[in-house]
Amino acid sequence: MSQKLHDFIERLGVPRLIIIGFVLFLFVVAYGTGLPIGPLVSASLVRIGMNGVLVLAMVPTISAGVGLNFGLPVGVLCGLVGALISMQLGFQGFAGFWLAILFCLPLAILAGWGYAALLNKVKGQEMMVGTYVGFSSVAFMCIFWLLAPFDNPELVWAIGGRGLRYTLTLDNHFGKVLNNFLLIPLGGLEIPLGLLGFFGLLCLLVHLFFRTKVGLAVKAAGANPRFAEAAGIDPDRTRTVGVVLSTVLGAIGIVVYAQSYGLIQLYMAPLMMGFPAVAAILIGGANLQRASIGHVVLGTILFQTLLTIALPVTSRVIQGDISEVARLIISNGMILYALTRGDRRETA
Repeated sequence: MSQKLHDFIERLGVPRLIIIGFVLFLFVVAYGTGLPIGPLVSASLVRIGMNGVLVLAMVPTISAGVGLNFGLPVGVLCGLVGALISMQLGFQGFAGFWLAILFCLPLAILAGWGYAALLNKVKGQEMMVGTYVGFSSVAFMCIFWLLAPFDNPELVWAIGGRGLRYTLTLDNHFGKVLNNFLLIPLGGLEIPLGLLGFFGLLCLLVHLFFRTKVGLAVKAAGANPRFAEAAGIDPDRTRTVGVVLSTVLGAIGIVVYAQSYGLIQLYMAPLMMGFPAVAAILIGGANLQRASIGHVVLGTILFQTLLTIALPVTSRVIQGDISEVARLIISNGMILYALTRGDRRETA
């Protein structure tokens, strides 16, 4: 029995056990201070669904050997453009949501291909270069938001009629379409089955992709580029496939995030979108060489649940809000933990 427990702890990892224990402790404190548990769990489920696709976008780049995709804002920006086109044309409900995804896909594929071409030129420095690509693309798009030829009165500034507003509401478009689809009330708990189901569907599709011939080639090249090249696999091509898929998932992820949030925020708002996703998948147990769907699901549950319940619990216990401090400590701490681990990849 002790050996099984030891194996379980070793497989799960001490950092995850600590975070799981802390989350359970927060729920105990919430119950003890009289906070309703149902709404806390409901809010956690919503945050899991709205952030899960962005975390899932980390899997292709890690599997392809590129590492953590700190350039996720590249895909996020493509998703925002697709959503804006859908809003400009006046589509609503599920039609607006699906067309936003449809419009962003070609942009994400093209941007992902260019991003992959750059990363193939800077092998060994992908994460650092990706960070600055994400930052610079967000800054560049600030100019685009001001000059883009949108004329829908809901999108542009009222004075002058030019330039997109900083915050755009989705109430008249596709706001919360997934959240309200198959919403199951269960006592004081609401389960957004449509939102979670969409996240689960994308997880299944990514899992099935990595069982195809192309997906297996991507994982083989990411695990050992020299062996893959000797077997006739082009590592640069598989890296490109991984980066493009990650960019596409990032674009879809921000559309899901925005519809759940009910708002679209432009200009510098997407700047740090990659860091919570990176932290979540690392909390789930992924490292720089290996990531799975299980890591995505576990990491998203732990990270988003912790952030959701930290604010009301700390506000009830102490006079102050340390949820943002906890988020920064956990996010950057887990990233630092992963980046300082030894590279165990076989190079021979």
